Amino acid sequence: MAFSLASLTLFMIWGISFCGVFGEYGGWDSAHATFYGGGDASGTMGGACGYGNLYSQGYGTNTAALSTALFNNGLTCGACYQLTCAGERRWCNPGTITVTATNFCPPNPSLPNDNGGWCNPPRQHFDLAEPAYLQIAQYRAGIVPVSFRRVPCVKKGGIRFTINGHSYFNLVLVTNVGGAGDVHSVAVKGSRTGWQQLSRNWGQNWQSNAFLNGQALSFQVTTSDGRTLTSFNVAPAGWQFGQTFEGGQF
Repeated sequence: MAFSLASLTLFMIWGISFCGVFGEYGGWDSAHATFYGGGDASGTMGGACGYGNLYSQGYGTNTAALSTALFNNGLTCGACYQLTCAGERRWCNPGTITVTATNFCPPNPSLPNDNGGWCNPPRQHFDLAEPAYLQIAQYRAGIVPVSFRRVPCVKKGGIRFTINGHSYFNLVLVTNVGGAGDVHSVAVKGSRTGWQQLSRNWGQNWQSNAFLNGQALSFQVTTSDGRTLTSFNVAPAGWQFGQTFEGGQF
């Protein structure tokens, strides 16, 4: 009985820890994948999430543009997905890849959903950077069925805050977010203000119309799983527009 009780306790602890890390992400689902951006993925730079240069931002070439059904009007930007090819063996490479959502794959209503309109609603579709696609599928396949699931994002370093705009229009780009990855809420606090909620402008660019010049800035980030991280005094009082500052990490 003692052994069983101890085993049960360990199992419960393990289960709580496991669910805390993976519980929000769900199981495997089905979609299709194509590729874009060229062999060096240079055509994937910029994009609807606002991340700009994906190399310098740390996302590299393991990235994906999501169809309307997955993109959630940009709120899914930064989320991470694990994919494996689920098609015929001759078109698939073994193994899995993990990609970050960095762009939007727009629908093409002039083409049928099963013949060119791959990103049309309600299809779940990943348009992968070419180097990512080639890890799981053959170039000649063009499009392959995949199995996918949400997974936690593992990032190096802290969350990055790039402050653009001008006085009374602060546009904060939030990048390199671990954990759930997709930011659903951002707040800022100046050294002479209280906490102020930012509104999402586009992608992962968050906007404040407050005058924050000359103040040390703290940021509070909440991701889709409800976790909140506060990074105090990330930007010093002498910050300038165009600069990037690093905070904590989930």
